[in-house]
Amino acid sequence: MCTDIGGPVNKASYAFCVTLLSAQTYGPMAAGMVPPLAMGLATLFARHKFSSNEREGGKAAFILGLCFISEGAIPFTARDPMRVLPICMLGGAITGALSMYFHVTLMAPHGGLFVILIPGALQPIIAYLLAIISGTLISVILYAYLKRSEVDALLNKKILN
Repeated sequence: MCTDIGGPVNKASYAFCVTLLSAQTYGPMAAGMVPPLAMGLATLFARHKFSSNEREGGKAAFILGLCFISEGAIPFTARDPMRVLPICMLGGAITGALSMYFHVTLMAPHGGLFVILIPGALQPIIAYLLAIISGTLISVILYAYLKRSEVDALLNKKILN
């Protein structure tokens, strides 16, 4: 779900996972939350590398991530696809691997963290949260480290021109 952040691969992956629910296969869909959560947190932890508009977009991306709406990361992907996509894919892969390792089951097709409030829809909750936090933090740390600041990007552009 993290390869194209809301695009056709994401939608096909989501449709496949929802179809699995009808077959009583309850593997979780936590990885789609990683890109927007990671971009939102990166704008908070590496503030100096982001413009004020990007920091505002980061707030929206974080809220969308909590709701399992991966499209909140699209503006970041559009500006910096060579960094954002691989980092989000890595974080999503870690989240997915951990949630499968912990045998997390999610019986709701969507809802983000709000499914925690539905009794019996998600088991075990702590492992689910640990998987999301782990993948997200890895993406945040990598992007905060690899992201060029806006000032550096402008200087490099002027030097190359």
